[in-house]
Amino acid sequence: MDTYTVQHLANRLQQQVGKVIVGKDHEIQLLLTALFASGHVLMEDVPGTGKTMLAKTLASAMSCHFQRIQFTPDLLPSDLTGIHFFNQKESEFTFRAGPLFANIVLADEINRATPRTQSSLLECMEEQQISVDGETMKLEHPFMVIATQNPVDNQGTFPLPEAQMDRFILKMSMGYPSAEEGVEILRRTASSSLVNKEVAIESGEMTTFEQVSREQIIEAREQCQAVTIHHDLLSYIVRIAEATREHQEIALGASPRATQALLRAAQAYAAIQGRDYVLPDDIQTMASPVLSHRLVFKNRHQNDKNKAHVLIQSILDTEVVPTEANLESRVK
Repeated sequence: MDTYTVQHLANRLQQQVGKVIVGKDHEIQLLLTALFASGHVLMEDVPGTGKTMLAKTLASAMSCHFQRIQFTPDLLPSDLTGIHFFNQKESEFTFRAGPLFANIVLADEINRATPRTQSSLLECMEEQQISVDGETMKLEHPFMVIATQNPVDNQGTFPLPEAQMDRFILKMSMGYPSAEEGVEILRRTASSSLVNKEVAIESGEMTTFEQVSREQIIEAREQCQAVTIHHDLLSYIVRIAEATREHQEIALGASPRATQALLRAAQAYAAIQGRDYVLPDDIQTMASPVLSHRLVFKNRHQNDKNKAHVLIQSILDTEVVPTEANLESRVK
């Protein structure tokens, strides 16, 4: 598989998801970038903007094992990872796998679970494995967690700690639709078309998804990792991260894991555009979605997404961008 095939695969997925999700091409492309970069996504927005629908629709477009988990305060870690139970018929303990043993996991309203339950996601998101009762089990590839949370309702919620936030390759929001998009949403709703795992809405008719196979996703991820990037662009990524660490308003800047995430996201974004090399524009496009949720301001009241986006944009405007002439010789 080459980058042109990756681009074609991404276009197929975007078209399929676009049959259900109205007017969110950029958000769909961010989600696909995270998918091909082997990362996880945190979607934060007010209720009713289509966060859960976007995640479910993407899963419907792929022939992968999908699980949705509704996070609640009484949810236990074993409810996610699974447990060993005594099988009386076999007279031995048997492991019953939890919903995390899937390819695409939708963690709906993740901030409603306790920190103890949230922590059960750390190992599987970072190391692609789950440990239960001293036994470590590898997860099947591809594995991706898509988490949603509501930033407005604080009652009965537990904010995600920095270590948990750092596990997400990017954070995105849906935003409200335009007036025209709102009319289209109502038109589709009036058609009383029900979306499930195998069907989508297009022009008021039920259309079967052309599902992308698990093997195609794995091959696309491998191709994205092979996208070349010049040494000057690696230095550019590090300079952006260092600028966040040295900024006078920031208490905790971008970590080395954040620079790795930005690199992987830029490679995947370049591949989706049909290129086998990274441009400065790729890094600039992905910088805010990848870095904004990892920054902790000294004044905690400033810890909002708009403040982080503005700060990252000011860093991008300040840092010297490697010129095209210096990028002619491409190295991995």
